[in-house]
Amino acid sequence: MLLRYFYDEKLAHASYMVGCQRKGEAVIVDPMRNIEPYIQVAEKENMKIVGALETHIHADFVAGSRELADRFGATMYISDEGDENWKYQNLDGIQHVLLKDGDKFELGKLTFEVMHTPGHTPESISFLLTDGAAADKPIGLFTGDFVFAGDIGRPDLLEKAAGIKGTADAGAKVMYTSVERFKQLPDYLQVWPAHGAGSACGKALGAVPSTTVGYEKQFNWAMQFDNEPDFVKALLDGQPEPPYYFAVMKSVNKIGIELIKNLPEVKVITSIEEIEGLIAAGQQVVDTRDAQAFSQGHIKGTMNVPFNNSFTNWMGWIVNYKEPLYLLANATQMQDMLIALRSIGIDQVLGYADVEAMIEQANELDSYENITPSEAKAMMDTEDVAVLDVRNLTEYNEEHIEGAQHIMVGTLKNRLDEVPNKKLIVQCQAGGRSAIAASVLKANGFHNLVNMTGGYGQWVKEVK
Repeated sequence: MLLRYFYDEKLAHASYMVGCQRKGEAVIVDPMRNIEPYIQVAEKENMKIVGALETHIHADFVAGSRELADRFGATMYISDEGDENWKYQNLDGIQHVLLKDGDKFELGKLTFEVMHTPGHTPESISFLLTDGAAADKPIGLFTGDFVFAGDIGRPDLLEKAAGIKGTADAGAKVMYTSVERFKQLPDYLQVWPAHGAGSACGKALGAVPSTTVGYEKQFNWAMQFDNEPDFVKALLDGQPEPPYYFAVMKSVNKIGIELIKNLPEVKVITSIEEIEGLIAAGQQVVDTRDAQAFSQGHIKGTMNVPFNNSFTNWMGWIVNYKEPLYLLANATQMQDMLIALRSIGIDQVLGYADVEAMIEQANELDSYENITPSEAKAMMDTEDVAVLDVRNLTEYNEEHIEGAQHIMVGTLKNRLDEVPNKKLIVQCQAGGRSAIAASVLKANGFHNLVNMTGGYGQWVKEVK
């Protein structure tokens, strides 16, 4: 048996290649949209990709199953559990197998057995894998977003992200039943989840790539309950805000999305006049430099989302999917940026310009000031200012600067009418999110502001 692990750090997403070496065939479990890494490994291992397994209709990334089906004629193995709202659509012309609890299928000496594990979503399934060439019992379980290392999938996404009211509590109760079933599995089974630390599909995911049933039964917080009410309360408490793009992903993965090969070519823009014209016309233009460089000088009207491991998440919060997007970027990073954006379905990237060239061409640059927590405290004592806390609500509720108003950075663009009409001190926990928030505010006409570097964490050290 061949087992290979793939990890997208920007999405905290794990996928797997499982192959029968004797047969020379492999399947991909919960594939990402960028299938090139799978192709490279398959060629190296002399494997033919023949299938794509999905544990559920994902909400946080575009699944690559349809890309694999188009490129290789791969069969999609997908859930047929859940009600009519959770059935895959537009499968005409795609070889596919609809799966229910207890179903089995084989790949050479490998056997996959389906477990219906609802709770995170109604149609969620897991795959028990048996390597028949070595044993007559399963070696492990691909859990998708059901069980993670140290956590379990959140049941509130359908309500918070997809807008289906009343599903969070019901999902949590169903999750309790699924967890109880999980506890009956042998301790030795390996657990291969679809996400790691940093994913918004849970609230306390571990940073290790795999675990075991026995370890999770002993140390996973969600496995320690012996009654449903306490479990439901604990599971629903403290879940982070789901990014806006989660609702888009649910629809995309259910219905299907344009193949990457059919997307329009991204235009190279070389004049500052064209960029300024796009901004004047109300188009989305995002500067992808680090926050420090952006604060010191940027083209007026642009927003700033630095190209780092958080790039995909914040672009999913901030970008309007229905409108074209233009980037100010380093040309050498553009391909990686496109992969990241397309991984969450941001396909309307119509153009980009070299950011340093645009900065040099600009006649006038905008900027904002960064201040320390001590300087912020002095400003609060002597000026009429408002503190805007842009952290997650759970962070704010735990502890915050007295009098600070809370608007989570991802929601800021849609809540500008709630922003106080006075000088703003923008802060988060460490300074990264508040810099994004400052750029969103500046792009929308709020120029009387400063960004508090070091955030609340540094405030506690310097001021409190």
